[in-house]
Amino acid sequence: MVSTSSSVCLDRPTPHMRPLARTRHRNACAALALRWRGITSNDFGTLLGSNLRILKSIILQEGTGFAKVWMKSSKSLISYESGRIYFENYRCCYSSLTPQPQLLYELPKQSKAEKIEDSLLCQCPLDHVLPQASEQKPSLLALTANNWLYCLSADNGETLHKVYLSSRFKFRSLGWDISQETFYVKSIQHKQTVQARQAGVENNILMHLAIFKVFPLDVVGMLEINKKVFGKSTVDVLLSQGVLAVSHSSKCVKLYSFEYIVEKVWYSMPKCNGHVMDMNVGICVILLACGHLPSQPVAILAAIFLFQFRTRELVLGEQCDLYGPRGTVGEAPYGIPVNIQIKECPPVLFEVSYFDNGIQIGGHPWHYIHTPNHKRHRGTHHICSIRDGTLAKNGVQEMDCDSLEADWIFFHPDDSGRIIHAGPSTIKVLNIKTEAGIDAHYEVVPDFSISATRDNSLYSQVTVTSSGRTVKRRFQQLDDDPGQETFKMVKYEDELDLLAIVDVSHTEDEGQANVRLHDNKNGALMKRISLKEPWDVTYCHEVHFDRDTVIHIEQQRNNNFCCHVYKINRRKNV
Repeated sequence: MVSTSSSVCLDRPTPHMRPLARTRHRNACAALALRWRGITSNDFGTLLGSNLRILKSIILQEGTGFAKVWMKSSKSLISYESGRIYFENYRCCYSSLTPQPQLLYELPKQSKAEKIEDSLLCQCPLDHVLPQASEQKPSLLALTANNWLYCLSADNGETLHKVYLSSRFKFRSLGWDISQETFYVKSIQHKQTVQARQAGVENNILMHLAIFKVFPLDVVGMLEINKKVFGKSTVDVLLSQGVLAVSHSSKCVKLYSFEYIVEKVWYSMPKCNGHVMDMNVGICVILLACGHLPSQPVAILAAIFLFQFRTRELVLGEQCDLYGPRGTVGEAPYGIPVNIQIKECPPVLFEVSYFDNGIQIGGHPWHYIHTPNHKRHRGTHHICSIRDGTLAKNGVQEMDCDSLEADWIFFHPDDSGRIIHAGPSTIKVLNIKTEAGIDAHYEVVPDFSISATRDNSLYSQVTVTSSGRTVKRRFQQLDDDPGQETFKMVKYEDELDLLAIVDVSHTEDEGQANVRLHDNKNGALMKRISLKEPWDVTYCHEVHFDRDTVIHIEQQRNNNFCCHVYKINRRKNV
């Protein structure tokens, strides 16, 4: 029984009307008692929220600890996402939702050419029903080394769909455009062959992106990235939230509307009053209505020629003869043909230069974070309005610390519009405040901060020997010195609304790591979870806090990996 100071009568259940969805209970004991008596909501969202609040209160109670329940080593990378642990290049999948991780499925062993190189986890949609029941469940999108895209059941590994991408281009990675709606598969950068270079043939195609919809799986198209269109300095491209972001070697990022690229329809008209007219169809209609075009609109419109970046819509499994012999879209060897060719540079939505680490966009109202491309701005982060590029008041954020690793800054994943700025000894949560007035101005103000435990005596530049002689240090103590408690990670657990922070300190030549749970609203420390295994700072680590589970994935010597799983544990004397 959950301990509580409230007194609740646990009599025999009697019929009651269920409470409204807005009803909130004081604590876990009261919520469980009301449910036992049959007083509960039939609203699934309300019930889930109530369950999570109960779980959160149990986790944060003084009598609740975390104990290591499982560990497993691997010679290849280990991945985790949404209650599933993947081993051997996603071939073996374990569920972490059970008291001890259990094997969900194991795919047959594959050759090196068939190994999975990247994946995305798709959660089933809740707003509509799909044609097949198997598609309504979570699935894993997996990209293999031989250019096959598989859609696998996340529960048993069964192949639901498979799509062949191309025999001409090598694809390497997956990414979400709009999470759980559209994703893209990115090819490697195309290199110019020696023969082409000797023959003087210039290769302007940088890479290709294959864009798909999910639920159900369907293809949007194959997009060709041409340096003649975006510039010779183009080095990389990605899709995010319907925006095509193009990076340049000059440390500049330009953003374009992907919807404009896919849906753009232009009409080319013959000479009119001595001028060649190329305009959007909407502009044509407006000019015709206003009488700015010749008096024979029917003849003029008949001479209009249609141009599109997307030359043809593609459907998986249907026949197509685009740019070559006829084949089936998504099947070998035809794959996905190039049907989106950008002939002219689209309008630039946004452009900004940066010194390092690119740019980030977020906040309420919209802002972006970058480091201006100048040496004097190194180590600083500038927070500017995306509306006009104006620097916010107190918008230059700098972590005043000396450390081997740089500080990191990002928009808070809780959609609050806040910013998290973290360093080895301090984590600051910042707010973007709008000042009142006609001309809106923005100010970055601190919300709260979290500090690591520090022994200030170690930072003293002057020490006294046993003989009484004063000695001054010749070097500055680093903020991420192994002898001090140092922050390594900041994660957000959205379902419990907690910040999970990993701190590391050294005792007896071994690193000791803790997962600290902080209140997301005010930063108060709620619980500290100690990891039993030593933390070697010379190797890579990844820590996930997911509801009642802590997962630590570490790289070990000889390029091996190990996964440690912790679960909540109630002490018997509580």
